[in-house]
Amino acid sequence: VISPDGYILTNNHVVENASKIIVKFNSEKEYTAEVIGTDPPTDVALIKIEAKGGDLTVDSLGRSADLKVGQWVVAVGSPFGLEQTVTAGIVSAKGRVIGSGPYDNFIQTDASINPGNSGGPLLNLNGEVVGINTAIIAHGQGIGFAIPIDMAARIVAQLKENGKVTRGWLGVNIQDLKGDLAEYYGSKQSEGVLVTDVVPGNPADKAGIKAKDIITAVNGEKVKNSRELTARAATLPVGETTKITVVRDGQEKTFDVKVAKRPLTIA
Repeated sequence: VISPDGYILTNNHVVENASKIIVKFNSEKEYTAEVIGTDPPTDVALIKIEAKGGDLTVDSLGRSADLKVGQWVVAVGSPFGLEQTVTAGIVSAKGRVIGSGPYDNFIQTDASINPGNSGGPLLNLNGEVVGINTAIIAHGQGIGFAIPIDMAARIVAQLKENGKVTRGWLGVNIQDLKGDLAEYYGSKQSEGVLVTDVVPGNPADKAGIKAKDIITAVNGEKVKNSRELTARAATLPVGETTKITVVRDGQEKTFDVKVAKRPLTIA
């Protein structure tokens, strides 16, 4: 994925531990790339080449949020070294969790993806990039995954500016609210996240949020489960105040929480 000034979006696992990165074009021209920044938790990396504008073809970015299950997509890459391979398929699912990290939110596709496709674009039929091909299930067929371009774009903005990603932190331990757990707490909520503990001295604690509160929305947007809340909190700007809506003893309350920087390690 290339911008007019030579920035290229790819996978972290493609460039990590590389001593030298070469970008090769259809024209057979090659450029040495510099790593601008990486984000291992989402497997996103940003690299840059010094090339003249006429040498670059700029990809149009679509919106992965607009993708629908069953929609046709095209994957481009170099599987097993076979350069410029194009495969087609459909979006099999969205929001897939495959156990690669806390921010799993993959597009699943049955377009053929193999080793060597990583870092290549997943495009809709308008030619817009909607994802970055990144993973497969070993020994599986028709099961490939791509990073949603909406998420990657937010990460790249930070990598371009700072060379790293800083994530927001509310300071709560949470758990999905469903089944017996919802019944135990007497909740009639069909959606929401149970606060099991509040970290003392952290943003939620300072704002007045307590254990057993049920978080239902962030800045007015509903949250369905703990993974969604974790992902949403990670995108909140550090130092800014966000509105967290909770249900406590059957009553809805809204707290102003000043977002902190997520610790590198969490006990």
